[in-house]
Amino acid sequence: MKKINFIFQVHSPYALRRYRFFEIGNDHYYYDDFATEARICDLAQRSYLPANAIILDLIKNPDVDFKCAFAISGPTIEQLEMYAPEVIDSFKELADTGKVEFIAEPYGHSLASLYNDKEFELQIKRHADKIKELFGKKPTTFLNTELIYNDEIAEKISKAGYNTILLEGAKHVLGWKSPNYVYGHPYLPKVKLLARNFPMSNHIPFQFSDTAWSEYPMTADKFTQWIADAPQEEEVFNIWLGYEAFGIIQQAYTGIFEFLKALPSQAAKRGIGFTTPSEAAKSAPVAALTANNPISWSGEEKDVSPWCGNQLQEEALNKLYSVAERVNMCKEKALKRDWLIIQDTDYLRYMSFKDAWGTNFGSPYEAFTNYMNIVADFLMRVDSEYPTSIENEELNALLKTINDQEETISQLEKKLSKKNKTK
Repeated sequence: MKKINFIFQVHSPYALRRYRFFEIGNDHYYYDDFATEARICDLAQRSYLPANAIILDLIKNPDVDFKCAFAISGPTIEQLEMYAPEVIDSFKELADTGKVEFIAEPYGHSLASLYNDKEFELQIKRHADKIKELFGKKPTTFLNTELIYNDEIAEKISKAGYNTILLEGAKHVLGWKSPNYVYGHPYLPKVKLLARNFPMSNHIPFQFSDTAWSEYPMTADKFTQWIADAPQEEEVFNIWLGYEAFGIIQQAYTGIFEFLKALPSQAAKRGIGFTTPSEAAKSAPVAALTANNPISWSGEEKDVSPWCGNQLQEEALNKLYSVAERVNMCKEKALKRDWLIIQDTDYLRYMSFKDAWGTNFGSPYEAFTNYMNIVADFLMRVDSEYPTSIENEELNALLKTINDQEETISQLEKKLSKKNKTK
């Protein structure tokens, strides 16, 4: 039986304020709270809440068997908790149905998988812990930021405990193969790979209301018929897209919500069901996929150049990740929170000359200057905690001594407390 595997990416970055050169060292707040709140509330009212309500109704409909999955980034969870907690509640309702899977990803929606293994590991754990805290179940499937993937990154993901991984169905990786099967890793036998069907995925956010598109108008019966017409042995159609496609990219007047409502019934007419990533990965892989170089979902090249493809981006990333070890040594909460936020890939994409999608800066140079002012201030704060004149090894030794002392003091205080109670 053919199955549709819907994975919805839920991500919205914090809005950065215009941070000037003269503020470096004087003002450590980098965000435009008004713009952040306005954006997340708009997403909540026009996209997340209505789409979640529709999905809940579909799941409760006894005539269809609808399932799906969500990948919600750490920054987005934080914003929803602050400004739109009703969205978190609606996701909890979906979680309670048992028909929705929540997927692990790097907490900060970052490029840590390319730049710092330890940071990547820490962000995976932080995100998984948050998902379990909110929705009651630890994730078992992993989706890297922007679907960035290669064989080496898969090793890191598997080491973190995840053997079901979503990747882009890039032509230069698949070759003649179809994305509509479960694949394996070339040398990690436990790893299952689910390849995104990018033509089918892109129809919804980018072509649904495009009157110039040769297949316009997109309808639920047409979408499901394309799946029905695929070779019978092709069993899983992995459809990954940004959740904002519903109500923001494709606004309500286009009929996008009606399309979502109609999908399960149209699928059922054609004998097509729905699945989640962890369920899909129970099938045996038909072959191995090899990706030597990092791939992503974006552009024709399906590479990582939108985020680290020019000198501006490389300069910013190298400066930022040069202090990764020191930041992870420190205990200063504000510093660690800023560290997670400013790693967001969106800020790097604003510096792209080929595709600065979502930017509100006048040019990549303007985005770079603003970001580097923030990074300069951040680096000064890190240096004030752990001066660069001290080597990392020396810092580690000092921190171990301090932590050992703190542990000893804590144990002595507990013993003293017990003695006082027995008197």
